[in-house]
Amino acid sequence: MKAKATLKQIAKELGVSVSTVSKALNDSPEISEQTKVKIKEYAKLKNYKPNVIGLNLKNRKTKTIGVIIPNILNSFFAKVFSGIEKVADKKGYNVITCISNESLEKEIHTLEMLSNGTIDGFILSVSEEAQKLQDYNHFSEIINDGTPIVMFDRIADEVDCDKVVVDDFDSALNSTQHLINLGCKNIALISSVDNLSVGKLRADGYLKALKDNNISVNEKIILRTDSEDDMKAKIDSIFDHKIDGIFALDENDSVAALRVSLKKGYRVPEDISIIGFADGILASRRLSPSLTTVSQHGIEIGEVAAKRLIQRLEEPEGETSDYETIVIKTKLKERESTRKV
Repeated sequence: MKAKATLKQIAKELGVSVSTVSKALNDSPEISEQTKVKIKEYAKLKNYKPNVIGLNLKNRKTKTIGVIIPNILNSFFAKVFSGIEKVADKKGYNVITCISNESLEKEIHTLEMLSNGTIDGFILSVSEEAQKLQDYNHFSEIINDGTPIVMFDRIADEVDCDKVVVDDFDSALNSTQHLINLGCKNIALISSVDNLSVGKLRADGYLKALKDNNISVNEKIILRTDSEDDMKAKIDSIFDHKIDGIFALDENDSVAALRVSLKKGYRVPEDISIIGFADGILASRRLSPSLTTVSQHGIEIGEVAAKRLIQRLEEPEGETSDYETIVIKTKLKERESTRKV
């Protein structure tokens, strides 16, 4: 018995989009007669059978949003999801959540699995591996096939879609400036997210603040790594040099910076001031002293992303609004790890 072909297989073999194949098989006036005949004959040859359930779902909309997050253990993503679910529930949409585990392969598989009539659109943050390899074709293919995507936090500039981000560069610049205003002159940078777009933007903000204040860059107190393990293995070396401030670019970096500072005998904030990026429970409630942090407003990011996607999904037939990049402003939450001016 011959295996049944899929729309995607037919599209690939004929060098057209899945949308073109679907429209041709459904006698859409948008497709030329010559193309229709060619696709229909090929589909028959390949034993294609339409997925009636999938077609029905596609036609009437599923009222379901697919959410793909890179890491379930990161409290920021949990907050974003909370915001997404709040808006989706209010608007009558269901949410299916999947985790890429920072894997490009899993990200691609999840997109393909859910875009086959299961969901109407995606809200997602790009996986670490996709950013490292700069491989974003899978997003463009999904969008070209008619399924909208809203990216948040970690985005791909190369992909044309709606995006919701925080002001990573400006907030890093302002945080470093805050440490300088407190009197810090030797400010260390600690990052385990240097392979991510957000990590690079935050590091650039830190460097710009130093330049603006005519402070020389000291590479010996700058630790830029691609993983938490690598950061923890190298963080001790920072304390071999004179430092009086630390700017940490991720919640795990912030916690490590505080713990190692205390272990090395520094008094926080009397001897050293620390500011960390992200505002999870660890930073605000479970550490002593509590950390001054850059709050990313995760819930607000989720709400804005969900509203933007639903707005696009509910646009009248034939009307397509321009893509937007919406910037959410961060806020510095001062706690015990920075000394008062």
